[in-house]
Amino acid sequence: MGQEYRVAELAEAAGVPVRTVRFYRERKLLQPPRKEGRIAWYGEEHLARLRTIAALLERGHTLGGIAELITAFESGRDVRGAAELLGFEAAIVRPFSEETPVRLSPSQLADYYGSTEVSPENLAESLDIGYVAVDGEEFVHASRRLLDVSAALVREGIPLAAVLAAGREVRRHADALAEVFTGLIREHLLDEVLNADAADIRPEQLTEIVETVERLRPMSKAVLEAEVSMAMDRRVRAELEEWQRGPAS
Repeated sequence: MGQEYRVAELAEAAGVPVRTVRFYRERKLLQPPRKEGRIAWYGEEHLARLRTIAALLERGHTLGGIAELITAFESGRDVRGAAELLGFEAAIVRPFSEETPVRLSPSQLADYYGSTEVSPENLAESLDIGYVAVDGEEFVHASRRLLDVSAALVREGIPLAAVLAAGREVRRHADALAEVFTGLIREHLLDEVLNADAADIRPEQLTEIVETVERLRPMSKAVLEAEVSMAMDRRVRAELEEWQRGPAS
């Protein structure tokens, strides 16, 4: 069984409000969740569907049209390209990241960082960056890894405000790097599809593009990890050389 989410966690992972998830469920755009007692569990297929709906909306499809595509796909009706297009969209928007959201009570959040660090200003900054969202009386952090790393930096003595400021700067550079990779994919792989009518796209084209994008996922991560590691090597050496030279006279 893959990763499962409660409704708030699913909404956070998909970047939509909880009420949107419930609205899609009412409109039957989203398949029913798995029930365990009174708890509804959603899986990766629900997250993929939400991302597919968002991608189709961005391309100008209406909710009614999306519902028809989904109905055609799930009922097996012979609507030209419905299954191929829907499957293509779902594969393309499948998350590159493998981040796990974390639900925390206010006291648990304070335990992570220390009560003095969880100030209204730092909380507002975390909400603005998108690290944290509020769900009822709990907080939902977008990434277990980022939560653990930021807490470790605070324990090392770096103020949380400085960690958040650095996080915002890293986010800006990460977005620019992601644009480089998506630009390559858009220009060299998706140009023909993005500029064609859906009815004119051959299923084999979609299959080939999806397979290529899947192969590129680990490549993009490997390039970024290698470049950041080498950049840290260069920066540390430069800092050491500057320290060895001593203060400028």
